[in-house]
Amino acid sequence: MNAEATPFADWFRSTTPYIRGHRGRTFVIHFDDAAVLGENFTALVHDLALLNSIGIRLVLAYGSRHCIEDRLRESRVNQSYHKGLRVTSPEAMECVKEAVGLLGIEIAARLSMGLGNTPMSNSRLRVATGNFITAKPLGVIDGIDYQYTGEIRRIDVEAIKDRLNHHEIVLVPPLGYSITGEIFNLGASELAARLAISLQADKLIYLLEAEGMNDGQGRLIRELTWQDAESALWSAGAGPDNETYRYFRAAIEAARQGVERVHLVDWRLDGALLGELFTRDGAGTMISSMPYDSVRKATVDDIAGLLELIKPLEREGILVERSREKLELEIDHFTVLERDGTAIGCVALYPFPGRPDAEVACLAVRPDYRRGGRGDQLLKQAEGEAAAAGINRLFILTTHAEHWFLERGFTPASLDDLPVERKALYNYQRNSKVLVKRI
Repeated sequence: MNAEATPFADWFRSTTPYIRGHRGRTFVIHFDDAAVLGENFTALVHDLALLNSIGIRLVLAYGSRHCIEDRLRESRVNQSYHKGLRVTSPEAMECVKEAVGLLGIEIAARLSMGLGNTPMSNSRLRVATGNFITAKPLGVIDGIDYQYTGEIRRIDVEAIKDRLNHHEIVLVPPLGYSITGEIFNLGASELAARLAISLQADKLIYLLEAEGMNDGQGRLIRELTWQDAESALWSAGAGPDNETYRYFRAAIEAARQGVERVHLVDWRLDGALLGELFTRDGAGTMISSMPYDSVRKATVDDIAGLLELIKPLEREGILVERSREKLELEIDHFTVLERDGTAIGCVALYPFPGRPDAEVACLAVRPDYRRGGRGDQLLKQAEGEAAAAGINRLFILTTHAEHWFLERGFTPASLDDLPVERKALYNYQRNSKVLVKRI
């Protein structure tokens, strides 16, 4: 009988930690009218129903830029922008209210429709909306009066949380209301960021007509900190007149102000939202308030993960075999590189008592994570730990990675350069290269 798991079993097992981890969390999700009117919106509604069914608290903030522009053209009302923001005249404001209102009705209708012949058959989504946003005029900037373009003054967090506590999806239009009864046009991307910050949301997700942030070669960047995202944004050379720039700028600000994870996902790709939330590498770009991978000392709870990580390398003869019992005895020497509760890398440091020497051993990174400098990160961690302990010389024995270590400051050495007790344990059958480094 085949003992290997089926692809479905592997997939289901891999999603379980995310299902458990996301339950009860608050996600703010932003999309614009292009997504609502696009052919994938029905599939997106099904995915939102799925998130709601597993206990995720959803706040949906929508934009209506394209619908507003269409309404303004139909009404022959002049369109004016300054620094990427619409100048909303009284005439334009009437078109804004019509476009935002009609789009909100369309979204609520789609969320309320029956989901027969789908994975969420017989489920019903309850949608709440209201005057959650208090706004004020943006005012005059560079001599330009923005009139009915506003900025957020206050968010009624308690009212939103009350709706979420009743298992309702909260739908927030890009409008704000003043204490004098006026209505103001708000930037939808900034609104989503402020909602996530004020609600202390666990995630902010922007559904865009783009796969995420790209590097200089046009390749998708999977994850980066908000500081790195800011540097990438400046390098791209886009300015506030660019709509995508405004999304990225709002995403960075949300992460900077404590939203732990902000995701940029292409709504045009069916299932991308689920792929981003329920797979380790996601489907878009994630901007974090702190580094995504974490480095920490290993514990006995990491034994199973470490074995899974190093056993393939042992079978290839790259690493020396270690039994579970040996790992348990030596676990205090190990450091793990972790992502979402899974060990994706490790390194061990074995000091020699009474000597300023230590051995770096078992440096390993899972094959699918060997890009991005994770091996360097683990080596630097070991070097820092050694320096803090007063160690000034590291050595390593390797059969396959000699040049990798030479490029990082190690130099060739001989068996006679090893501490006596380590030399006595040298395995002549493996014929490992000896390298040393002064730190």
